[in-house]
Amino acid sequence: MGPLVLALAVACAAAGWFGAALVRERRAHRTALADRGWLLERERESAAVAAVDAERARIARELHDIVSHNVSLMVVQAGAAREVLATMPDEAATAMRAVEAAGRGAMTELRHLLGLLAPSQDGEDGDSGPDGAGAGRLEPQPGLGRLGPLVDRIAFAGLPVEVRISGEPRPLPAGIDLTAYRIVQEALTNALKYSDGGRAELTVRYSDRYLRVEVLNSGPSVLAGGGQGARTAAAARDGAGRGLLGLRERVAVYGGDLDARRRLGGGYRVRARIPLDRP
Repeated sequence: MGPLVLALAVACAAAGWFGAALVRERRAHRTALADRGWLLERERESAAVAAVDAERARIARELHDIVSHNVSLMVVQAGAAREVLATMPDEAATAMRAVEAAGRGAMTELRHLLGLLAPSQDGEDGDSGPDGAGAGRLEPQPGLGRLGPLVDRIAFAGLPVEVRISGEPRPLPAGIDLTAYRIVQEALTNALKYSDGGRAELTVRYSDRYLRVEVLNSGPSVLAGGGQGARTAAAARDGAGRGLLGLRERVAVYGGDLDARRRLGGGYRVRARIPLDRP
């Protein structure tokens, strides 16, 4: 009986050891699962925070572009109306109609932006308007196809714009189309505010691989130094900073680049290149 008892004792000890090892393994597995769950939760939280920050930045860029452009037009036109109100009432009335049109344009774009952020409960992408019949339905985001009205508004506000289109115009991805439009809008709005008169040139070039957008405006030469030109340039740098930063961020999303600087011969240049062949 001695060997049998010894063998039984050894078997029991081995079973106990394996049982304890199995318990330890299960505990380690549960701990690893808990740690992995914690890490995944942290990653989800970090991703959510990054998504919120990116969306805030996108909304800030859109609001800046919409408000800055339309309010600038309204200020310029209201000032023109005030100057000629007593002597040329017809011209003053025309300028005030332009103010009204700019205000309505701003409201339309803001309504579109807010509609994208908070869709209606019935799932429609627009509001019904005062008559309940869909009069306030949202319009598509602007693109290069709407350059004509934009240039007309800027020219009517006092800055003539010469437009050149080279290459074969073609449909663009919606994001790139909107980005190109915002580049032109911001550059022309800044030119209107800070160029002290003069004129602007807009060039859009389509190629197989790139879309190139360039806006030039005339102004005092940097070689002249001091005076009103220097003060205007300083104001342009201060006023256009956030807008240009937003444009660089927009362009960078699509792997492009944007350059904005004063020109030695006078004025300012905004130039962007956006790839069209990215997957």
